[in-house]
Amino acid sequence: MSNPVSHMDNTCASNVILHAFDWPYARIAHYAEAIANAGFKSVLVSPPMKSLHHRNGSPWWQRYQPQDYRVIDNQLGNTHDFILMTEALKKHDLHIYVDVVFNHMANESDHRTDLNYPSEKILNQYKDEEEYFEKIRLFGDLSKALFTEQDFVNAFPIKDWHNPWEVQHGRISGDSNDPGLPTLKCAENVVKQQQKYLRALKQLGIKGFRIDAAKHLTLEHIQRVWDEDVSRGMHIFGEIITDGGASRDEYELFLEPYLKSTSLGAYDFPLFHSVFNVLEKNRPMTELINPYSVGQALAYDRAITFAITHDIPNNDVFLDQVMSPVSERLAYCYLLGRDGGVPLVYSDLNTSGITDESGQPRWLDCWQDPILSRMIAFHHQMHSLPMQILEAGDDHLIFSRGNEGIVAINRGQQPVCVELPEGNYLDCLSLPGVEMATSQDRQAQLTNEDNLPIKTERFLQSTDSKNVLLLPGGSCAMMMKKQ
Repeated sequence: MSNPVSHMDNTCASNVILHAFDWPYARIAHYAEAIANAGFKSVLVSPPMKSLHHRNGSPWWQRYQPQDYRVIDNQLGNTHDFILMTEALKKHDLHIYVDVVFNHMANESDHRTDLNYPSEKILNQYKDEEEYFEKIRLFGDLSKALFTEQDFVNAFPIKDWHNPWEVQHGRISGDSNDPGLPTLKCAENVVKQQQKYLRALKQLGIKGFRIDAAKHLTLEHIQRVWDEDVSRGMHIFGEIITDGGASRDEYELFLEPYLKSTSLGAYDFPLFHSVFNVLEKNRPMTELINPYSVGQALAYDRAITFAITHDIPNNDVFLDQVMSPVSERLAYCYLLGRDGGVPLVYSDLNTSGITDESGQPRWLDCWQDPILSRMIAFHHQMHSLPMQILEAGDDHLIFSRGNEGIVAINRGQQPVCVELPEGNYLDCLSLPGVEMATSQDRQAQLTNEDNLPIKTERFLQSTDSKNVLLLPGGSCAMMMKKQ
């Protein structure tokens, strides 16, 4: 199989993805300019398929239960809205990535027993409103079913989540009373229709695909759908949730075979767990020096790095992986400061109901945080520059990016002093708490540690080549050398 990643134009340039989770297409279009100004280069949107929608709204997970691929018609908008969104994003040189759900179709067992998709009711709706649905049709003949019973595997619920065959052939279900999501076969008609859908999206200018629930798809299915033609020019990455990296069962059973058998990218769950364990479980910061070397991070050119994904706050089983706001900010500092991977920033419309200390929705409009924007700017500026560790301990990590930038993270409670390499540095964030001082003033700065903020973070620069950086506990800094 060819390497689809190598076909993608912007893998040679810096990229940061905004995951506009469950945003209506019109909202994304409205904020296109602001998204570009915040430093993002790509936007990942929720599945643009036909799924159940209601005038009073519907839960986010309905977008992950497709009824048909041939029209975009869901709670977030229709094909017309989607096209307007793509045009708005293109005007600001933003690439559009879409979330693709190919493992299963919608669970509609509460009102029918057959496995024809779309249902007879929807096919009749297509006929009754033929003019409208023809206008929003992506491909295919809407008078016929997309899939029939022969396109699905036999129904049984997944019980052993460490059995690859069962995970890739059984149904995802909530409990023993839930019939689950009808699982599609890796069959000729299924592959044919899925490729038609992907090609139709490519015709609209889509530049990337996120493969939802990729661990549930067989490797044969992934390889047949994302062949050389479909993959050309696209950034493609799979969501294979694991509980860690090398030596963990989920990694060895699901992620490792995917990485060996395809050239596609993947969510870097090994690195996520490394960062989480350091920031939330008090593992030593030294574990973040080079996690790839010990199998705890993916290769730099295949990784989608993140501090949070949509599954973590929106599914009870993953809630214990939500970082504190401070840890999440430190995580972004590390992910946007390090070399390797394409960082993904998650933002929703309060689908989880989780709030911050002020009672505001935790990830609503977090993409507009000016601190995050400055981190993204640093990331772009340092792109492709080598990373070298300058100093590391249980609670702090300092590394350089070539001769142009420095990242310093102190997750401990006590301040640390960091001697800077020679040069003049510019302050990128100008936040309180992180201070520059001459070596002679170092002791005076340390005596003031009780007045320092407990959890702050900063990209920093100095104009004195002999200065040191005083980094409070629970803070970080990024410095860019002045030209």
